[in-house]
Amino acid sequence: MLDLFHKGGPIMWPILLLSVAALTVVLERFLFISRERLRRKPSLVEDILTEVEKGRPETAAQLGKETQDFVARALTYALTHRDRSFSEAMLRAANWELKRFSRGLTLLDTTITLAPLLGLLGTVTGMIRSFGMLGGAELGAPTAITGGIAEALIATAFGLGVAITALLPFNYLNARLEEARLEMQDAASHVEIHLCK
Repeated sequence: MLDLFHKGGPIMWPILLLSVAALTVVLERFLFISRERLRRKPSLVEDILTEVEKGRPETAAQLGKETQDFVARALTYALTHRDRSFSEAMLRAANWELKRFSRGLTLLDTTITLAPLLGLLGTVTGMIRSFGMLGGAELGAPTAITGGIAEALIATAFGLGVAITALLPFNYLNARLEEARLEMQDAASHVEIHLCK
């Protein structure tokens, strides 16, 4: 494997750095998602919604004071800061929560785009080196020419491999982000309907 890495040429170092950064983000995000899943308290969210239905938003806000559930936390913030508008306060709280869920996704997105491009750059530089040798004295040494072609193909393969590997967790994390957004939207709509009565 290390031999392949060295044959891939100097472009392999940025691809390696990208893959390490992407792996770090993926591991941190998976830990974050599992921690958030453990902190969820759907029964508490239901209790808050029930109190709002009964016309007691202050009691509902008190229920969620010390919670670590992100939906309950957003609802509590919106209920305690609804002097101007509940929907504006909820939007602000939801944005804070969603920002936590989307941390690192930009780096993964960049990795998915940049790794294949770096691989293609490695392909181009490897081919340039191979074709440069065709006109020189190295024509009698076919291994020198094929080495440049191998460098080109190895760089492309590694770049595509990193992008494909990062794509799967990126899609999973985006799905969790959208799920969190929908949960907060649903709870906010429920509260807003009862506050407007």
